[in-house]
Amino acid sequence: MDRFNVMLLQISDRLGSDSISRLKFLCKDKIGKKKTEDITRGIELFEYLMERAEIGPGDTVFLRQLLIDIGQQTVAEIIDNYEREASIAKLPDETEQVKISCATDVLVDQLGKKWMQYGRKLGISDSKLEGIQEKHPRNLEEQVRELLREWKKTRKAEARVDDLLKALRACSQNYTADLVEKKLQNLCMQ
Repeated sequence: MDRFNVMLLQISDRLGSDSISRLKFLCKDKIGKKKTEDITRGIELFEYLMERAEIGPGDTVFLRQLLIDIGQQTVAEIIDNYEREASIAKLPDETEQVKISCATDVLVDQLGKKWMQYGRKLGISDSKLEGIQEKHPRNLEEQVRELLREWKKTRKAEARVDDLLKALRACSQNYTADLVEKKLQNLCMQ
């Protein structure tokens, strides 16, 4: 059974007709007026958004934002549970997780306003970066943490600190890359 579809069904079941109308209103530029009239249930809207590549198993930012915009934060928590379960299922090995955690500490302290440029070098889409920025509008540290969570989620078991370092150097963040390497060396000596 596809866990993403199960999550969509759970969300659809919790939405009343008023919420569906509000979602359709917010999505009318993406789905068109005629299609909007045909949709009567949440799952129908979600299927159409999947066809249009607005949402998918690895891309829930748009759906989460829609739910928040219509005042359904508690329903949006279903997405959080889905993502938490998905990330637990496919994590890097324990040693690599320790290295990534170590690198995260340095990046949170050092990256600052260049986090979006860095995120692009890591292969995170602009829509996801904007979603992160909207989720934590005035907190750079949380933006960086969320960026790295998103990167780990997309890379799954393939997440490696070497990729973080390459992206730092590609952004001319050599000092930060050096700090990460130094902290990793100190970690290995312990």
